[in-house]
Amino acid sequence: QVQLVESGGGSVQAGGSLRLSCVASTYTLGTYKMAWFRQAPGKEREAVAVIEDPTKASYADFVKGRFTISRDRAKKTLFLQMDSLTPEDTGVYYCAADRFPQFLWRGRAEYWGQGTQVTVSS
Repeated sequence: QVQLVESGGGSVQAGGSLRLSCVASTYTLGTYKMAWFRQAPGKEREAVAVIEDPTKASYADFVKGRFTISRDRAKKTLFLQMDSLTPEDTGVYYCAADRFPQFLWRGRAEYWGQGTQVTVSS
């Protein structure tokens, strides 16, 4: 069974940075597209960024220019570099994997991590 484990969350002041990591338990996900989602308190989970291959990444408008998604296939790891954080970025961040990027943007994924909390204070 494939497992995704996130880490790197924490508390930071507005304007600060965090780098999230997501390690997969298997190389099976090598051909999968991967994504980061987030869920703020009282809100639905939303897609933040999707990476299809090292040269093709896409972002939600609310993080463009501030967040960067990347992956290291050899280390089975997905990253999310988050800069210029604001309190609105507070939430639980999840990594996910699916064969189809359009499914990820629709909130669907074959595999999900358990999430890591990000809290940004003003």
